[in-house]
Amino acid sequence: MEDKLLSLLGLARRAGKLALGADAAEEALRGGKAALAVLAADISPRTEEAARRAAAQHGVPVCKLRWTMDRLGAAVGKRAGVIAVKDAGFAGAIAALWQTAATEE
Repeated sequence: MEDKLLSLLGLARRAGKLALGADAAEEALRGGKAALAVLAADISPRTEEAARRAAAQHGVPVCKLRWTMDRLGAAVGKRAGVIAVKDAGFAGAIAALWQTAATEE
C-alpha cells in the first residue's frame, strides 16, 4: 500500500494538483481549493495544529501519514510536512489508500 500511496502523491504532483509546504497548503485550504490535507509523521505540533485548524474550518479531511517529510519529499520531489491535494479525484484515492493502510496495521 505504501508504494501505491506515495506513487499517487507523485502523480498528483506531476499533474500540478498539490500545494506543498505549510504556507502553500494553508493558502489552498483557506482559499477553498483543497480537497484533502496530508501531514507527515514528523511535523511539529504547532504546524500540525495550524493545518488541522485550517482544514476543519473548511470541512477538508486530514490524513496523517506514518512517513517523514524526507520520505514524502522523495515521492513528490520537494520536502514538505503539509501537503494540500487540490483535486477531488486524487484526494479520494489517496484517502482510500490511507484508510486501507491504516486498517492493515
